[in-house]
Amino acid sequence: MNNSSPVLAVFSDKRQLSAAISIVLAIPLLNAQAFAESAPNTPSKTELSKDNSVLELGEIVVTAQPGGKLKSRDILSSVDIMHADKIQNQNVLTSYDLFHRMPGVQITQFNQGITTGKFSFRGFNGEGNINGVKLLIDGIPSNTNDGNMPFIDAIFPLDIESIEVVRGTNDPRYGLHAIAGNANIFTTEGGNYVKGRVSYGSFDTHDIQASAGYEKGGFSQNYSINYRASNGYRDHASSAKDGFSGKWFYTPDSEKYKVGLIARWSEADAKEAGYLTLEEAKANPTQSMPHNKTDGGVRQVGQVSGHIDVNLKDDLFWSTKSYANVYDDKRWVRYSVGESQQERLTNEVQYGAITSLTYRPKISWLDDFSMETGFDIQQQDNKSSRYRDIERVRTTQTRDQDFNFYVYGGYLQAMIKPFKWLKLTPGFRADRVGGEFTNVLTNKSYTANDYGTIWQPKMGVVVTPIEGYSLYGNWGRTFQVAVGAGTFKTNPNPVDVAPSINEGWEVGFKLNPVDWAEGRVAYWNQTATNESARVLNSAGNDSTQLGATERQGVDVQFKVRPLEVVSVWGAYSLQEAIVTKPKSDNASLIGTQIFNTPNYVFSGGIDYQITPKLKSSLWTTGQGDYYTDEANKKGKFGEYALLNLDLGYQINKIVDLQFQAKNLTGTYWEYVWYNTTNKQTMHAPGDGRAFYGAINVKFDI
Repeated sequence: MNNSSPVLAVFSDKRQLSAAISIVLAIPLLNAQAFAESAPNTPSKTELSKDNSVLELGEIVVTAQPGGKLKSRDILSSVDIMHADKIQNQNVLTSYDLFHRMPGVQITQFNQGITTGKFSFRGFNGEGNINGVKLLIDGIPSNTNDGNMPFIDAIFPLDIESIEVVRGTNDPRYGLHAIAGNANIFTTEGGNYVKGRVSYGSFDTHDIQASAGYEKGGFSQNYSINYRASNGYRDHASSAKDGFSGKWFYTPDSEKYKVGLIARWSEADAKEAGYLTLEEAKANPTQSMPHNKTDGGVRQVGQVSGHIDVNLKDDLFWSTKSYANVYDDKRWVRYSVGESQQERLTNEVQYGAITSLTYRPKISWLDDFSMETGFDIQQQDNKSSRYRDIERVRTTQTRDQDFNFYVYGGYLQAMIKPFKWLKLTPGFRADRVGGEFTNVLTNKSYTANDYGTIWQPKMGVVVTPIEGYSLYGNWGRTFQVAVGAGTFKTNPNPVDVAPSINEGWEVGFKLNPVDWAEGRVAYWNQTATNESARVLNSAGNDSTQLGATERQGVDVQFKVRPLEVVSVWGAYSLQEAIVTKPKSDNASLIGTQIFNTPNYVFSGGIDYQITPKLKSSLWTTGQGDYYTDEANKKGKFGEYALLNLDLGYQINKIVDLQFQAKNLTGTYWEYVWYNTTNKQTMHAPGDGRAFYGAINVKFDI
């Protein structure tokens, strides 16, 4: 690992550090004093309403509050929330693995060093060609320019309080990358505690996580320090990652406002086992081929954000966040023996701000009403370079790009409840994007496509004629623009490319007739006008037009607790993603399935409290197979079902022991993609049977 200062490791020079701190602190700190005398808004604790479309996994420890910003549970779409007791005891290489338990979520696991994988849903795959999910960490946008999610590297399970997933097109709060929905990871804030976790297991995997919180006189501090290393299931697959985060917030006794700062940083390095041919993978899935012996990479990610929430009046709430993200990645990869090793360098610096104003008046002739308006902006300064190497020695430079990209947008969202049994959420959003691109190799510059103002109307409704039985529906538009060089007019005859407009709708039924049984079933459909896909192995960082597409599916979810000591939960999602009108006018592609998109994903389990001190969880996750090529002619791969076992024993109030068996049956599973260069499928086997033990310590201070 790099032994340089954590802060300077994140920001490439002092000017970046100074600019980041200035932007992050300016908005919150300048406004804190101005609103210090505003009236308080002290929300009372209430029971969670059943007139929504939300399902939750784990112990619910947070009650709904009528004040403040509109929350994910106010968006009448398929919303899933997973709480800390299903998160903090998991052994995962990267925190995106935690999404295996989330309903309807597909996990794409490359298993290649620092490039481990990604999650997706609603018929979008995790390849990196088309990224349909907006990721946020503590409310801060956390996608890179191409929509990938490396900032999740900085988050370790012990510090996560909850994960929220909003699937659908009717959430107006977020624009760029929120094609199919969004996911928000919330970390611990406040409290007085010290907790730690030490684990060891298969493949010499060792993990140390520690965090602490201290809160007094309105000032709270939270710290998290983590380290994880493993030799990996395959040869030449060792990795190491560490991370640090700090959160500092102040709330006066009057609770009129809250102001704070969050900083996190992570550094990782790893070797890459590389991809195998089908024959090689079947013969020995743990091997790494000689041509991959110098493959690997190093990565640094960092985030700094300033936060302020102000109760302007009893019914008026203002919230602002400003942030800076830095992503620095260097990777060496050789896809096959017949190809050269590539050295890939990516550096991104993102600056942005998010602000919203929420109005919750009391209207005598309405059961409930609230309105929220918001605005956000992000500026990116990006560099992307590539070289052909021989065992990490550069021979030829194939890419040198320097480009800036900006996006800004605003939204208006209302929540209208004319009667106790009817809730409406009309809204709309508008975004604009732009930027400039320079190909340093040719010294030519280009402007971004004129996408114009991208309008996105939204609507949601839930009808609850009988308490515990809700029928909900929603409709909305989201958008997609090309990424990388594809955003810009680099063709010899530049023509502005229109954004891809995604239009989706959903109808669903949620039932919660008794406290111990809850379920939801939904049918959804989503179409796109001229979907674009990133060309992953392109020297030019290009995108290509797929054409018009359609995605549809059915989601079924349930959780029941027939006995105090037993709970059962499950989720099954059927999905289809097809091309309806190819951009190339190739009739043979009409109706073909979008590659690397399985027709179903599922998860489920049984939790059993064997004795007051001993608990168990037997759970499974899996997906169907998928085509790996555009024409659907190279076969289907990727189907799997994995069985996992968790056991926990509470020694006392402070210490508990855990044992986990992952892939208990030793199932062979893999990630597969089609390499157009060597004209064959390439395979990355997933981990075999693995066992882990852990000691958890937690006490209040």
